[in-house]
Amino acid sequence: MSKIKIKNFGPIKEGMLDNDGWIDIKKVTVFIGNQGSGKSTVAKVFSTLSWLEKAMVKGILRQDELNAKNRFSKYLAYQRISNYLSGNTEIEYIGRAFSFTYSNQNFTAYKSEGNGYLLPKIMYVPAERNFLSVVDRPDKLKNLPSTLYTFNDEYDAAKNLYADGLQLPINNIWFEYDRLNKLAHISSEKEKFQLRLSESSSGFQSTVPLFLVSKYLTDSLTIEIDPSIKENSLEEQKKLEKEMRLILADTQISPEVRQIYLRQLSARRNPSCFLNIVEEPEQNLFTDSQRNILNELIRFVNAKDGNRLLMTTHSPYLINYLTLAVKAGNVYKSLTEKGSRLKDPEFAQTNEIVPMSSTVVADDLAIYQLDEKKGIIKKLPDYKGLPSDENYLNSGLEDSNELFAQLQEIERGWR
Repeated sequence: MSKIKIKNFGPIKEGMLDNDGWIDIKKVTVFIGNQGSGKSTVAKVFSTLSWLEKAMVKGILRQDELNAKNRFSKYLAYQRISNYLSGNTEIEYIGRAFSFTYSNQNFTAYKSEGNGYLLPKIMYVPAERNFLSVVDRPDKLKNLPSTLYTFNDEYDAAKNLYADGLQLPINNIWFEYDRLNKLAHISSEKEKFQLRLSESSSGFQSTVPLFLVSKYLTDSLTIEIDPSIKENSLEEQKKLEKEMRLILADTQISPEVRQIYLRQLSARRNPSCFLNIVEEPEQNLFTDSQRNILNELIRFVNAKDGNRLLMTTHSPYLINYLTLAVKAGNVYKSLTEKGSRLKDPEFAQTNEIVPMSSTVVADDLAIYQLDEKKGIIKKLPDYKGLPSDENYLNSGLEDSNELFAQLQEIERGWR
């Protein structure tokens, strides 16, 4: 498990108030809060530091190069948050392979004491992903955020892989892709229609890229490969490590050229887990569709032990559905312990509410609330492992009910 500490960085001032300031990144981690509270900021910092750890493990970056002045700012610029750095910014990250600290405008990388590092495929799914669906040729777009270009590369690969048809988790709608003309479509056999994704509703335009890329990257890790032809055999791994040592030791190679060589070598090393960082998975979706896409994202994270899902959200429904996912996991466990079988009615009834593959263990879930006024972060408390109803999103619903009651009182006073 990785963890991160952030203070005095953009909207985040004091940061996490308990746990000595540390934000634990669990198998499923969620950030909630108002606009401008720092949800995406935390996600972007964590994504950047996770990538730096991976780059050091793969040999793309050397420790002395990463410690160079202003190098950290350069990597934060990829996420467009480098301007948040100030003289009193404090950032710490502890990973299984490497750990990092940024303090007094100095960045330091050092080897972690632990082990068991799993090379991840890191995907940042930006809220702007619907831009890729609005136009028929997203590869022609210019001046978009760098994260969107990276995401589009994986989206393009996913579209081609599932071109012949893939059922979406919404309304029995199918995705199809015309490889020749590079046009994405959605269709329904029941409703007898097919239309371009660029002409579909905003919910599909947001969900299709998210779902396709998440499924594609999950599938890429879970498909069995014949050991006899596996690219990362022990012998091949030794060759890669030898080549990397030679490149790192060659002082005649400039840092820029060295990184090009190392990236080429690193591309031959396969990731073993998936870190999925998703902004607003509920974007433009009706409540039932929110539950369906959440179930799929949890199913993907459950596909391998090392997978992790980090989300930012404004939706109170997602928090409630996560509560269902934890409760369903408890029910499945109880049914199994009392001797029930998968074909028994109680299993089927539970599966209708939450599929077994989409459950969450309470200890694997963390929900954090961010306060945009104070710049603080708090972990959402739980009741017997279930996320508390006492959270900012539910409070918003309660506030609207209270305001409605006040309007009724005013109306009665006029009569």
